[in-house]
Amino acid sequence: MELVVLSSFLAATVRMAAPIALAALGETISEKAGVSNIGVEAIMLSGAYFSFWAMFQSGNVYVAVIAGILGGAGASLIHAFLSLRCKADQTIAGLALNFLFLGLTSFLFLMQFGKTTTLPSITVLKPVALPLLSNIPIIGEALFAQDPFVYVLYLMVILLMVFFYKTEWGVILHAVGEAPRAADTAGIKVNAVRYLACTANGVLVGLGGAYLTLVKLGFFQENLTGGKGYIALVAVILGRRNPLGVLIAALVIGSAEALQIRLQTLGSTIPSQAFSMLPYVVTVLVLMLSMGKGHDPAALGLPYERDKR
Repeated sequence: MELVVLSSFLAATVRMAAPIALAALGETISEKAGVSNIGVEAIMLSGAYFSFWAMFQSGNVYVAVIAGILGGAGASLIHAFLSLRCKADQTIAGLALNFLFLGLTSFLFLMQFGKTTTLPSITVLKPVALPLLSNIPIIGEALFAQDPFVYVLYLMVILLMVFFYKTEWGVILHAVGEAPRAADTAGIKVNAVRYLACTANGVLVGLGGAYLTLVKLGFFQENLTGGKGYIALVAVILGRRNPLGVLIAALVIGSAEALQIRLQTLGSTIPSQAFSMLPYVVTVLVLMLSMGKGHDPAALGLPYERDKR
């Protein structure tokens, strides 16, 4: 019985961590290129809304996923334009993006569905068990009987580990984030690389938002993400911009969320809001313990303009 409970808890941990990890991986790419985008919340909201809208209209999950990716990429590129082309402060641009898409997604949802006491819903994706692997005791259900988004997450962690540390493109990305002037001198188009990194950020964060509507909830509502974008930013810091570290950080945070859900189901005189605070409390505590132990890219958050001499 205990093994069943443990397996179920681990499976819930992975499900809770998946959208945070996808978003954090996207932000990791952006930050390695020197672009700090705290508008992750806005990008997730955009991906969540447009994937829900496309799924509701078409009933086709592939169309919905593409819509979520495009919604996320579009939001991220707005931040890239403000930061790279207009040289706006990246933090302020990210905050403005969060406010913009909080209002925009709520407005679009209201325009399409009107005021209703019953939220329109869609059919969520079902888990897909991998043969043999899903039969492994304890971890089989948790890791290999999940929805397709989780398998994409595994693949992205592996690909990004190889990309960052084993390819020339990874070296270029690091160079742009650490020493953009030196990279420019070597013939690398700094802002072009940063635009590509911001686009990749939007794609992955958009997928994280799409996960919320297509897999976890099956509906959309105002401020659906509820701070998950900010938690993803913490996962980036805790994981020290290493894809495997980011995944582990997201799993730690996901375990706190899975635990608070389980505690609420047990029944208690303690208000449910106290349990709902648990993931955020754990996130803040872990962040405090990790302060001063990471290394930010030297040019993170700094605009770059070629010397015109």
